[in-house]
Amino acid sequence: MVWFLGQRVAGGMTVGGVELQEYLTGLDYPVSREDLVRWGQENGASTEVLQMLHALPVEEFTSPTELSQALSGLA
Repeated sequence: MVWFLGQRVAGGMTVGGVELQEYLTGLDYPVSREDLVRWGQENGASTEVLQMLHALPVEEFTSPTELSQALSGLA
């Protein structure tokens, strides 16, 4: 899995890479945006992480690298 350095979300808050890593570990790919949000909810993701996942521009991700690139594009 790719480590994220930190992403900005709505309201200017920053979500740390460790926080994202914590909630995205163990995902099976391909994974949809809806499944990412559900996964985060089931694993206790913060409101900020859930907002970030909802904001992803792509409906489905085929690899951790693709997901990382999409999250980087939100910064």
